[in-house]
Amino acid sequence: MSETFTATLWDGIADVYQAILRQPFVTGLTDASLPADAFMFYVAQDVLFLRQYARALAAVASRAPATAETELFARHAASIVTAEMSLHDSLLADLDIEPAAVDAARPAPTTLAYTSYLLATALGGSYADGVGALLPCYWIYWEVGKHLLERGSPDPRYQKWIGAYAAEEFGTDVRAVLTVTDRLGPELTPAQRAGVSTHFRVTSRYEWMFWDMAWRRESWPV
Repeated sequence: MSETFTATLWDGIADVYQAILRQPFVTGLTDASLPADAFMFYVAQDVLFLRQYARALAAVASRAPATAETELFARHAASIVTAEMSLHDSLLADLDIEPAAVDAARPAPTTLAYTSYLLATALGGSYADGVGALLPCYWIYWEVGKHLLERGSPDPRYQKWIGAYAAEEFGTDVRAVLTVTDRLGPELTPAQRAGVSTHFRVTSRYEWMFWDMAWRRESWPV
């Protein structure tokens, strides 16, 4: 192979990533055009999302072929409950949202669809399929965080969110998963690589859809 597996995966979502950078929710974090109620909607839905994402990480950890990878994904599943939920708890307080209101909330259609896809892939697909499906939430958030950090935000709540995902600590976690993915690449058949690429592109699209959902304050039509 002439390039790393992760480079091939990223090349396959170049159009999706550019669409994400143009998404009004994302651009609104830095140009002050993002309505506070859209951000409130996003934070509440992201709490619901992360609870399921942690379960998907735990499922992938249980299927890892090496102890080090089991430990990595299990630790990341636990860190969502601590580090990322701590960020969201802080944002909820900044937004005057009671945690009980989030507990009473129901997933929006996109939240339910995305988390259902992640769990189905992590539990029903191969270990490599699960890694491919989980990777965009790591990698795209890190890249978006770094991109937005260069611009900054006049809103301290948005700046807090940007800083968390542009942080070196988060980048260390992302790089660890990229290393795992690159180790997997040469071990897979062409058909298996194509399957992982499909999952990676699908969940990358869900990342765009998640921000679009928040921008629109998506609700169930019936």
